[in-house]
Amino acid sequence: MEIAGSTALVTGANRGIGAEFVRQLKERGARRIYAAARRPGSVTIDGVEVLTLDVTDEAQVHAAARTAADVDLLINNAGASSGQPLLTGDLAAIRHEMEVNLFGPLTMARAFAPVLAANGGGTMLNVLSAAGWFVVPGATTYGMTKAAAWNLTDGLRLELAGQGTRVVGLQMAAVDTDMTKDLAVEKSAADVVVSRALDGVESGASEVVADRLTAEVKAGLGLDPAERYGALLPA
Repeated sequence: MEIAGSTALVTGANRGIGAEFVRQLKERGARRIYAAARRPGSVTIDGVEVLTLDVTDEAQVHAAARTAADVDLLINNAGASSGQPLLTGDLAAIRHEMEVNLFGPLTMARAFAPVLAANGGGTMLNVLSAAGWFVVPGATTYGMTKAAAWNLTDGLRLELAGQGTRVVGLQMAAVDTDMTKDLAVEKSAADVVVSRALDGVESGASEVVADRLTAEVKAGLGLDPAERYGALLPA
């Protein structure tokens, strides 16, 4: 689809990748941009329509769908990372992370599918993670939620195909944002990742692999877990 002249909604639009999506959508000529965030006052980009939206609040999601009834590009970007270990972490925090990263985009998809259909089909982009393909210590809960979100994206792609809605999965490793500021790992620049994602939207891609590390992780999916995880597993 052409971004110029489109109407887009971005969740988690107040910082990091979400704010970069909003900035680049403006640059590419989107006609209207809804910048959605739990705290609307934290959205500081001019020239957009700010929405109060917690993706775990079904009433707010449906209110957003009524307000943004002209959307033809939905970007499910809002995410959470608790750092909780699966076996000993706080279960409420783990459930909340799943609510944001899995049920958030599902609730958005259910509410906005009729909107996208009414506006010609459009495109939905889900921000995923290489952690859904290769989990690391300290991010096991996050990896679980993103693996589920990857499968959700495939399922939505099948179910929305009949109404002409294209579903794009954005796969990426660590990106240089506030969420990863304390991680001593290789990071991609947010502007590069978002540019590749929007290029994928415009080219009709189903999946965007945004960086070298993610491409390597994807290439290793067919390996035995002992090979993929190597020294992380005991001999």
